[in-house]
Amino acid sequence: MYTLLFLQEGAGSLTSMLPFLAIIVVFYFFMIRPQMNRQKKEKAFQSEIKKGSKVVTSSGIHGKIAEVNAAENTITIETGAGKIKFERSSISMELSKKYLTPVKK
Repeated sequence: MYTLLFLQEGAGSLTSMLPFLAIIVVFYFFMIRPQMNRQKKEKAFQSEIKKGSKVVTSSGIHGKIAEVNAAENTITIETGAGKIKFERSSISMELSKKYLTPVKK
């Protein structure tokens, strides 16, 4: 009789953990994995930045890259108001790619 009770408790604890495991798996595939892919693409873009490209910073400033300093990891952007020095990581996207993306209907 006692063995029957122990077997029922063991199976019940496994089935009660199944929804929590399913939530973790769904969270990984819908939240963590896409964010990791986005970070890889952004890091690759930031390493390929070259002089003369039109870019947008993460703060929303539009400009053209005037100088790339690899030693300090900075970029000088020429805007309508003058030249501004930014960290390479503050560049969010290339301006031409922003306007070439197809519009979803």
